[in-house]
Amino acid sequence: MMRKCSVALQYLNLQKNRYTDVLPFDGNLIALGSRRESSSKGNGYINASFIGVASGENVSQFIATQGPLPETCEDFWEMIFQYRCPVIVMLTLADNHKMMRKCANYLPANNGCGQFGRVSVEIKYTSNVSSLVLRCLEVKHRELVMPSLSVLHIQYPEWPDHGVPSDTSAVREILKRTYHVPPKDGPIVVHCSAGIGRTGTYCAIHNTIQRLLIGDMSSLDLMKTVAEFRSQRIGMVQTLEQYLFCHDAIVDEIEDLIQKSKSEAHEGTLHLMKKGYEALKYFSFLHISQMLQQELKIRIFACLLYGFQEATHCHVSIDSYNNDKRVDRIRSKIYSL
Repeated sequence: MMRKCSVALQYLNLQKNRYTDVLPFDGNLIALGSRRESSSKGNGYINASFIGVASGENVSQFIATQGPLPETCEDFWEMIFQYRCPVIVMLTLADNHKMMRKCANYLPANNGCGQFGRVSVEIKYTSNVSSLVLRCLEVKHRELVMPSLSVLHIQYPEWPDHGVPSDTSAVREILKRTYHVPPKDGPIVVHCSAGIGRTGTYCAIHNTIQRLLIGDMSSLDLMKTVAEFRSQRIGMVQTLEQYLFCHDAIVDEIEDLIQKSKSEAHEGTLHLMKKGYEALKYFSFLHISQMLQQELKIRIFACLLYGFQEATHCHVSIDSYNNDKRVDRIRSKIYSL
């Protein structure tokens, strides 16, 4: 089914798109301002899309967006404030004098305060944790009568463009850092450069794990998740390598959670990750873990073998999967659970 991108293609909005072939669909684009109709005049447009599979108080929704251009940084912060976004996940480097045209540096200089149009941003503190840069931001609006907004900014600068990290630990650390953020607080903003490849990969991992923890076994159908994401924003999860990485990260995280749940249960402790998800989710997880042998062996590995071809509309032979060493790694992990 063809989806329209008519708002993104309006004359006044064309220059706000980083890439001419990555445009938000009309049906789920982000509209800035109090009225969606403002987009028809070229105002209130930003290259960003609502993304989500499943809804409810326990499942996060996302805003997938491009890395801001120098001329759209003000729009970016307007979006953060208007939609009360508690977390920004940045999966790229910011532009500098040696590297340009990927993502403008939309953060205040020298870890201080910055003014972006009507929005002020102050970096309260910065911390480096492994490969991640964590920042606590305070965002205020000088015109809208709304309280200031605290934002957790998580940057993973080492994720290569069009590629994947060498292991899953940093990506899963991002997930752990967002466990304590209630989905009802607002959508999580995720961006790289185009806002589709690395962005889609992280969203797929986050969404799958979160749904699995609340007992939604349909989350194991990663092919369906990716296809749904692609119906909301073009090109989400761009490459076969990124699709395989989703499986790597999901299996690694499930394995860690199983091991931790076994340890906690042995110690008689049922309040796993107190600042993360509540005990109810923990009980659900214990129930799910008993089914993981069957579900993961059948569902995840079946998606790995047969799902990517349909989800991406690419012609990739099954032999190419069987010859990939990462498949053997995932197969051994699944069957060892």
